[in-house]
Amino acid sequence: MAAISETLDSQRANRRFIRESMNAPLLTREHELNLARRWRNSDDQEALHELVQAYMRLVISTASRFKNYGLPMGDLVQEGVVGLMQAAARFEPERDVRFSTYAAWWIRSAMQDYILRNWSVVRTGTTAAQKSLFFNLRRLRAKIDDGRGATLNQAGRSYIAEALSVTVDDVESMEMRLMGGDQSLNASISPTGEDAWQDFLADERPNPEELVSESLDSRERTRWLVDCLSELSDREQVIIRERRLRDDGRTLEELGVKLGISKERVRQIEHRALTKLRHALLKRLKDPSEAMLLTALPA
Repeated sequence: MAAISETLDSQRANRRFIRESMNAPLLTREHELNLARRWRNSDDQEALHELVQAYMRLVISTASRFKNYGLPMGDLVQEGVVGLMQAAARFEPERDVRFSTYAAWWIRSAMQDYILRNWSVVRTGTTAAQKSLFFNLRRLRAKIDDGRGATLNQAGRSYIAEALSVTVDDVESMEMRLMGGDQSLNASISPTGEDAWQDFLADERPNPEELVSESLDSRERTRWLVDCLSELSDREQVIIRERRLRDDGRTLEELGVKLGISKERVRQIEHRALTKLRHALLKRLKDPSEAMLLTALPA
C-alpha cells in the first residue's frame, strides 16, 4: 500500500501538538484517581481534560509503533484519543490499577481498527485470528529471517501458524496480501500500452442468448408442471403445493391437522402424488437432458 502523504502544514501542526503533549506534567497515583472520580461521579470536564492531556504521551507513543503502516501520524493520534476517551468513560477508580494500564488497551484497539479499515480498500482482517496475523506477521517473519530477508518457507509458515493459532493457508493468504498493494483496475498494464487490467476480466454472467433460452425453458417446465398437477386429486394437489411448491413448506403434521388425517397418511399420499407427477412429466420430455426436472421426484 502506498503511504498517504501529509501536507507541510499538517506535519507542523502534528509536531507542535506532540511537543506540547510530551511536556504535560505526569500525574501521581492519588491525583490520577481523584481526577477519575471527579469525572465519573460529577462529570467534571476539567478533570477529564487534565486526565486525558496527561496521558496524551501514551497515545503518541502507541501511534509511533504503527507509523510503518503508511497512514498519517495525525490520524493515528486522533484515533488513539478516541480510545483514550473511551477508557476514561469506562475506567473504575475503585479497582487497584493505574489508568495508563487500563487505557493502553483501548488506545491500541482504536488504532488497530483504524488501520484495518484504511490500510487497503479491501477489508484485510475480519476475524480475531486475521487481525492477530495482520499485526504480528511482519514481526514473526523478521524473527525467522534473522535479518537475512530470506523467503518465508513452509516450515516458517507452519511456525507462524502455530504461534498465532491460525492455519497455514491463512498465513500464506495474509503474506501475499501484505506483499501486494492496492491497484486500480483502470491502470494500464504497461507504460506504453493502452490496455487496462479491467479489459482482461472475464464476464461470467450468462449471455443474452442463454438468458432468453433459460427463460423459455423455465416457462415450458412451469406449463408442464401445471398440466401434470391437474391430473392429481384435490387432496394430492393440496399436499404437493403446500409441501413442495412453497418456500416455507408445511410439515407432515401441519397438513395432517388441516386435512384431518395422520401425518403418516400425508406422507403416503405425498409419495403417491410425486410418483404420478414423475410419470406424467416423463411423457412430456423430448430431450433426455431435461430429466433434471425430475431429480426431486421419486423413481
